[in-house]
Amino acid sequence: MAHPNILDKEKTALVIVDFQEAFRDSIPDFGALAENISRVVQGFRVLGVPIIVTEQYPRGLGHTAKEILEVLPPDLVCIEKSSFSSCGAGGFINRLNSHGSKQVLLCGLETHICVNQTAHDLLDQGLAVHILEDSVGSRTEADKKTGLSKMKASGAVASSIEMALFELMGDSKHQKFKEIQNLIK
Repeated sequence: MAHPNILDKEKTALVIVDFQEAFRDSIPDFGALAENISRVVQGFRVLGVPIIVTEQYPRGLGHTAKEILEVLPPDLVCIEKSSFSSCGAGGFINRLNSHGSKQVLLCGLETHICVNQTAHDLLDQGLAVHILEDSVGSRTEADKKTGLSKMKASGAVASSIEMALFELMGDSKHQKFKEIQNLIK
């Protein structure tokens, strides 16, 4: 049995919080972060792990970044929200529950606002929260660091794309190992 802080493919969902076009010019490294999230989405699809996407007021902030949209499952419906926490969006918790998710891997924007509030609400619901530190961003580095620090102090677990994907496989003999390895090279 794996340690509870190791992601389990049968219990995990990826949640992409508000990685929207309106932030492209205000978030440092937006393009690199979008590419990182694109890779993790591809890995989750290869491994058959659920993906949930939220969009904060898309009429004003636009939709999910094109780099990510291109690799999402074609039938995936983004959850529109006005609350900063994804947990305040209608249907979000139901979608997590429908997948049997007990562990949530979080990425997106902004680290200190929507990602932070989502993480805290998920922790409050008894879910294990893992933060993809290489796939979250804020307009300032100070806000990003403060958001990460607060989430970790509250019980969220730091993670990275490679760490998460290898935890989900668990073994180099996994049938999708080569495909995942090619994604992260």
